[in-house]
Amino acid sequence: MAVILALVNCGATLGKGSGAGDHEIGLAVYYSDSLHGRKTASGEPYDKNKLTAAHKEIPLGTIVNVTNLSNRRSVQVKINDRGPFGDSRRIIDLSRAAAIRLDMIRAGVVEVRVEIVETGKDDGGRL
Repeated sequence: MAVILALVNCGATLGKGSGAGDHEIGLAVYYSDSLHGRKTASGEPYDKNKLTAAHKEIPLGTIVNVTNLSNRRSVQVKINDRGPFGDSRRIIDLSRAAAIRLDMIRAGVVEVRVEIVETGKDDGGRL
């Protein structure tokens, strides 16, 4: 466990001012199915079947590539919400569809690399 925690803390933090190719390493979780249909920070409803995610600081509308470091599976998702909150090691909340693509449903929490592909325009939650 100490090795994983050391790797988690090595990644840079992504946020406003980050651009294509910038990345960070940390833990990913996925949204509960019970949140399906609830409004996200972007104003669109959460759809467990779409490839979306929540991040604390990456501008809404940004496309990121998320790689599961245990199996090297990757998926591109659009940031349309804010979170995760609580455990500071968790850097991204993924939709169920994205979690399936990363083969992380059984594990629930996995170490990932999040890389910006295309920066979106964060307009305060209105895409």
